[in-house]
Parts: sequence; structure tokens; C-alpha cells
Amino acid sequence: MTAYKLVVVSAGLSKPSSTRLLADRLADSTVRQLGADGRQVDVTVVELRDLAVEIANNFVTGFPGAALRGAIEAVTEADGLIAVTPIFTASYSGLFKSFFDVIDHDALTGKPVLIAATGGTPRHSLALEHAVRPLFGYLRAVVVPTSVYAATDDWGGSGDGLTDGLPRRIDRAAGELAALLSGRGPAAPAVPGQVVPFEQQLAALRV
Repeated sequence: MTAYKLVVVSAGLSKPSSTRLLADRLADSTVRQLGADGRQVDVTVVELRDLAVEIANNFVTGFPGAALRGAIEAVTEADGLIAVTPIFTASYSGLFKSFFDVIDHDALTGKPVLIAATGGTPRHSLALEHAVRPLFGYLRAVVVPTSVYAATDDWGGSGDGLTDGLPRRIDRAAGELAALLSGRGPAAPAVPGQVVPFEQQLAALRV
């Protein structure tokens, strides 16, 4: 059975970070819910903190470094994506936005995406709807209905009736992503294209 390729993009800056913690919990729930139906999942985590310099260099040179190129390929080839950002000044982080700026704008077309964010106060929760969701809408991704925001207080308990509790929100959003992935099925492994010898390419230019 072909495994689903699930890529998790975490834009947390500290180590460890609540952003990565939320990303891992969303991935774990997605894998668990797909596994309940006998489906296999390969998870790749992209830590943008480790790619910050290469992302900046890409803007200047127009070429990604090896690590950034690998991250871009992972996102492009993924069956589904979990994207988590810290919220700064009521919006996604600059590092998060910059990463998706260097990815081809058609790469996420039709791709299922679960969006999530972390912040110090519940007041920033709407940033997911007025900033993060429109970003992926512009990239023509299929964003699951439930977004997950985790404020500092959410990590201390199960939440209240108004928010349903962080664990329940995580499971609900992950379930929506799992359902989208199940409906599409995993992508077939890429078939390497035929390599044309350089001499043949050069001869073609001379014609």
C-alpha cells in the first residue's frame, strides 16, 4: 500500500517551541486517525528556524540552497500539509510568509492543508482567519474548515466549553485533514524522467 506523504511546516523560533509542539500533536492525531483505517503515513517535518538563512539568501540570489530545495520539494510532493506559525503583531510570522513566498505559487493547488497557530493571548486567534487562511486561499490550497489556535493558557488545561478544549480541536481538525486525504488517495510515486545527454541537448540547439 502506498503511504500518504504528510509534511509538517513549523515556523517556531525557539527550541523547544509551542509551535512545534502543536504541529507534532496535529500530525500525531492525523496519523492516528488515518491508521485506524489501515492507512500508512510518512511524516516529514520542516523546521523553518533551521532554514532562515537559506530563505533570505534565496530572495537575494534567486536560488535555494540544498536544505531549502529539499524542503520545497517535500512540500510540493506532499499529499497533505500541516502549517503552523506563531502569531506576531496579529499576523503570521515573517519567516512563515517568506517560506511560502519562495515556493511556486501553483505548488499547493488542490492540496489539503490544515492551518494552525500559537500565541500568548486568545486575542490573536482570529489571525488564522484574516491572515493565514487567505494566504492559502490565494495559493489555491484546500484548507480544512477547522483551524487550531493555541494560546499560552490552552497548554495548562483542557480548555472550557467555549473552545471545546485544545485536544478536541486538534482531533477535529486532524480528522478533517484525514478525511480529505482519504478521499483523494496517496499520490503515485514519481517516475523519474528520461535523462537527455548534454551532447544531445547541445546538438538540438544547433539545429
